[in-house]
Order: sequence, then structure tokens, then C-alpha cells
Amino acid sequence: MSGVVDLAAVKAAGEAKAKAEKARAEASRTGGAAAVAPAALVIDVDEAGFERDVLQRSAEVPVVIDFWAEWCEPCKQLSPLLERLAVEYNGRFLLAKVDVDANQMLMQQFGIQGIPAVFAVVAGQALPLFQGAAPEAQIRETLDQLIQVGEERFGLTGIVVDPDAAAADAVPAEVPAGPYDAVLEAAASALDANDFDGAVQAYKNVLVDDPGNPEAKLGLAQAELLGRVQSMDPQAVRKEAAENPGDVKAQLAAADLDLVGGHVEDAFGRLVEAVRRTAGDDRDAARLRLLELFEVIGPEDPRVTAARTALARVLF
Repeated sequence: MSGVVDLAAVKAAGEAKAKAEKARAEASRTGGAAAVAPAALVIDVDEAGFERDVLQRSAEVPVVIDFWAEWCEPCKQLSPLLERLAVEYNGRFLLAKVDVDANQMLMQQFGIQGIPAVFAVVAGQALPLFQGAAPEAQIRETLDQLIQVGEERFGLTGIVVDPDAAAADAVPAEVPAGPYDAVLEAAASALDANDFDGAVQAYKNVLVDDPGNPEAKLGLAQAELLGRVQSMDPQAVRKEAAENPGDVKAQLAAADLDLVGGHVEDAFGRLVEAVRRTAGDDRDAARLRLLELFEVIGPEDPRVTAARTALARVLF
């Protein structure tokens, strides 16, 4: 497997155990790992944070990965069950939820052919658990075996859970003004002045330190889109796309124009069709552009939800 994380290069069990012991020793030296609230036993994970949130955490606790999608009906039964069990097991495993629509590379790395699919990572080593919605008794038995392996082979003792921490988490802390306010304001000004390169760089500067910043993600997607279309000849672009339906570059350009012109469904449909028609690098280019355009419109928009479902159908 290659890409964001090279799972094929993960060390053998002996080395993994040594790393886990080293990580625990370091935590003990610095005062030990802090207790977490029960809600922190279930986390959302993406490609950017996979190594930190899954591989590194697996040195202290088995990490169960739930690959799911909004359109997947069996996922709607399995995911809540896994979340409930994560809290019930009280820190003996951590549940990491991966939305396959937004994290296609991780799905490919794990060789997933259908969802729901559940894997585990123990001391840096990945192993499949089960696919599909399994009965609760079977899931409990699998989790018990996983935890036993983690304890006996790697000495994983789990996470310390503080049930009282939930009350503190429920009270929203006052969020101070972030250090990015001036940069975001400058980026917005550059965008308004049609300085798309300047806006792109400013938004990227924010995302280097704060990858999940929603304002920067939206602004970057908008600035990159407007930068791509500013020098286009709309008539020529549309003619090229109509005459060459198999030309991915032509379809990408036409989709950008569709979106800027307010034809959101046309843009999404064009790229979904490009994904269906193509393979390899061309398919990946069309898929990634579609995900970028989703950012421009916003994940809650029903047109994005519909397009994600259509994309999943052609991918699977």
C-alpha cells in the first residue's frame, strides 16, 4: 500500500512492541497520558491526520477503524453500535471513523471493496476485523480478542477515561480571537481585488498551521477556482469539452465554468461522468477536482450530498 501512509512498511511485531513500550515510557516520564472524557473515545479521522490519530495512538491503545459513508444504510446501524461499545469498553480501544467519500486514498490503501468495513491498528500494524453489519455478540467477541492481543503481545493498556470530564466538555469554552484573523482578512481582501495568487498563498499559510480551519479551506477552494477560470475563453472551453468527452482536462475546465456560472448540478454531473469514463491518473484528477468543488459549495448542501452518492456509485 502506498500514499499517505505506507502500511506495507510497518515494522514487525517485535519492533512494534518496542516502539509501544518506548512511547509509554516517555509518557510516564512526562507525567503520564492525561485522562480523557468518554466522548474522546470516538474520533473522526482523515488522510492528513491518519498517522497522528491512528498510527501513533495505536502505540497506547488498539485503534478500531470504521470505514463508513453517509449514503451507506448498513453503516447507519453499525456505526452507532461501535460508538456505544467504544464508550462501554471504557478506553480499552479507540474508535476512529473514516468517511470514505472524503478519504478515498485511505480506502484504497486498505483495499476496501465495500462498506461498512472495520479494521484495527495495533502498535502500528493493520489487520482486518470484519466487513458488513455484524451481530453485536460477534463484534464483542472480536473486540475482546483484539484487546487481548493488544495486551499480551504489545502490552497495550488502553486510555485512562475520566467520566467527570464529560461535564467540563459540555460547557463550551470561550474561544479567543485566533492568530489568523489578520491573515484571513488579508486573504479575503486579495480575493475581492482579484489577486487570486495572493489569496491562495494567504489561505495556504493558515492551513499549514491549522489544516481544519473552515474559513481558510473555503477561501482556498474559491480562490483556486476563480484563478483557474479568469483567463478562460468560455466558448472555446465548452466547445472542446463537447467535442472531446473523454478528455479529462477539457471536462475539468468546463466543470469549473459550470460552477462559476451557477450550474452546480451540471458541474458535479460532468465530473462524476468523467470519473466513470476514466481510470488511473485521469480518474483521480476528476475525483479530486470534484472534491475541491464540494468545498466551494459546502458539505451540507444537498447538491453535494447527492453528488457524493453518485460518485460512490461509480467508484464502487
